[in-house]
Amino acid sequence: MFATMGALGLAPTAEAAQRDQPFRALKPGDFTLTGRGAAKVVIVGGGIAGLASAYELGKAGYDCTVLEARDRTGGRNFTLRGGDSTTDLYGNTQTARFTDGQYMNAGPARIPQWMVTLDYCRELGVPIEVFTNVNADAYIFNQKSGMKQPERYRTAKADVYGYVSELLAKATDRGALDKELTVADRERLVEFLKDWGELGDTLTYEGGERRGYSVVPAAAGTPGVLLGDIPTASEVFASGVGRYFSFEFGFDQAMLMFQPVGGMDRIPHALTKAVGTHRIRTGAVVSDITDKGSGVAVTYTQGGRTKVIDADYCIAAMPPNILAKVQHNLGSGVQRALEAITPSSAAKIGLEYRSRWWELDHNIYGGITETDQDVTHIWHPSYGFHGERGVLIGYYNYDDDADAYAKLTPGEREKRAVAAGVKIYGEQYRTELASSFSHHWRQTPHLEAAWHDTPGGPDDPRYQPLNRPTGRVYFAGDWLSYTDAWQHGAFTSARKAVTALHARVLSS
Repeated sequence: MFATMGALGLAPTAEAAQRDQPFRALKPGDFTLTGRGAAKVVIVGGGIAGLASAYELGKAGYDCTVLEARDRTGGRNFTLRGGDSTTDLYGNTQTARFTDGQYMNAGPARIPQWMVTLDYCRELGVPIEVFTNVNADAYIFNQKSGMKQPERYRTAKADVYGYVSELLAKATDRGALDKELTVADRERLVEFLKDWGELGDTLTYEGGERRGYSVVPAAAGTPGVLLGDIPTASEVFASGVGRYFSFEFGFDQAMLMFQPVGGMDRIPHALTKAVGTHRIRTGAVVSDITDKGSGVAVTYTQGGRTKVIDADYCIAAMPPNILAKVQHNLGSGVQRALEAITPSSAAKIGLEYRSRWWELDHNIYGGITETDQDVTHIWHPSYGFHGERGVLIGYYNYDDDADAYAKLTPGEREKRAVAAGVKIYGEQYRTELASSFSHHWRQTPHLEAAWHDTPGGPDDPRYQPLNRPTGRVYFAGDWLSYTDAWQHGAFTSARKAVTALHARVLSS
């Protein structure tokens, strides 16, 4: 009601309402006060931003058509299962051979609990489960830093926290912080550090149960054997293991995190169903967007035929690097803004194993192993526990590492990734392998990016032509948000575009 009153000039402007008020879902009743009808909208791009735009506009009765260049909706929300095939820009064709119930999320794979993505899961009836982002029993292996064998995350963390606590506690005890802290503050700090670093009464780190056990405690007669061979502080700092611990403090990475049950693409599947498949045209490659003043014409090719769709408005929800290649009459400001946003590289490989040996032999249930090898991250699946098979993400890497793997054949990628994993887990990483599938976003047709770098942030003046409508064309995508690479950014950007378009229709 507030937005409608703003559009009618009976309250602060709709723009102000959009900026200061929480998102309000559209309703057919919004048009009752004005006597106006819903408009026809063509949405270019069937990723999360495009689908969310069509879904929200559809609540008020807008006539929406979504044009998607690929043969499936979801954009970078892409889950691979057995039988799925892709061909990258290098000409590599792969068909996944995962068994029933196994899959890999090639794009987004985790959802923080504060993101609006979970609200859509609830609204659309997409069940969720916990995604284990941090696991004390996963490994760290920094080969380049001189580590000879992998170390449990819990052990590395205990050593780093222990020695940092010891050094700070001793510095405090010897008066180094006398000018910064009161006597009471120093006492409180030392008590905190003794607990945080598991220090003894002499403020010395000597290991302890936080590091783990070589023989775990069990029944009477088996009190457990603590891990020995405690490294020196110098060795711990030289290993570089501490570089990973701030990860879990990140606002967008802190546990708990979640994933849809059965694969991340359950979200675009639900959105597609809610929008209506009859409103979505896949295999539709857009070549021209023309603002005609009174409407918009979009030219696209589908099935070898060139077609034109006319609408009252357009929401351009394609990746900016792809949108920049589309002909348009939206002005040089729009083009410069699109070209200023640069695509980034990232890649994953899914490795299906005949047994879940990481659970059986390493007692690892979910979580991520970190390494300074070029595979960067190895993800243990957070679903199918105690099942017969499972799919590890054998690498999740970025930038030059991702580009280097992309230039290899799928077989070469698998061989290189497995060789890195053997150094951490042993020969089972090779001998139990059943199949693999590798996906590289910079080489994915019609996307050509994992995410985007928007220098200066989305509110930088150079992007203003994209943050407001140009004629009757609006823009939406995670790249126009402060959570680029997250579906939350796509959803919130779509909401922003939908709210502005709706207010305009109500006031026109």
